[in-house]
Amino acid sequence: MHSPLKETSTNPRSAAVIVGAGNGLGASLARLFSLEGLRVILMARDGSGLAQLSRDTGARVHTGECSDPEVTASLFSQIDQDGLVPEVVVFNVGSRHRGAIDTLDPAKVEESWRTGCFGAFLVAQQAARRMIPRRRGTLLFTGGTASVRADAENSAVAMAKFGLRALAASVARELSPRGIHVAHVVIDGTIANPEYNGDRRDDNDLDPDAISRTYLELHRQHRSCWTSELSVRPWSESF
Repeated sequence: MHSPLKETSTNPRSAAVIVGAGNGLGASLARLFSLEGLRVILMARDGSGLAQLSRDTGARVHTGECSDPEVTASLFSQIDQDGLVPEVVVFNVGSRHRGAIDTLDPAKVEESWRTGCFGAFLVAQQAARRMIPRRRGTLLFTGGTASVRADAENSAVAMAKFGLRALAASVARELSPRGIHVAHVVIDGTIANPEYNGDRRDDNDLDPDAISRTYLELHRQHRSCWTSELSVRPWSESF
């Protein structure tokens, strides 16, 4: 009889794939999943700043645009060739194109949607193709305040984040009955950036290590009470 408890032990072939890796949340996730015994695979548009993180975690770094179907397919094909199995896949890509509706550059708006929404679809599709036959795996999407609230002069970001949330909801309904945990995390606040904050901890900003532990808890959840969406915010953030 198959146990309803998601197995949390890993084997040498289990991998954590983080798409949208930087020196904030992406780096924190890489370090935590590495400590959990997962092989870490990072994807970033520009991987030049990830050399130290790669050395610290043993992560393999891939560069390219996740919104390019061939690039994303190549990433997962390389994972297959390395004999690894995506146990957890995190889509952690952000978008920052703000501006008034009458002045926004249409090309920037399209880039925001393609990267933050269409790219998520491509990653989810590749992950699903590898998780469905095994009937297990975790797929996590990093959302933001713009996932649920479209502020003035933030239409480009909101379009991408609303679409990301819709994608996550649809994929969760499709894949949960097949043993795959899908969750959307609303990051409602500013994430502390080590590049600017250093070792100083200000709990008015979200601690990336604390967020990472929340992602790990989602990955470990018992399948009888899977979370499909949650919001995290600092204690001082109004909502």
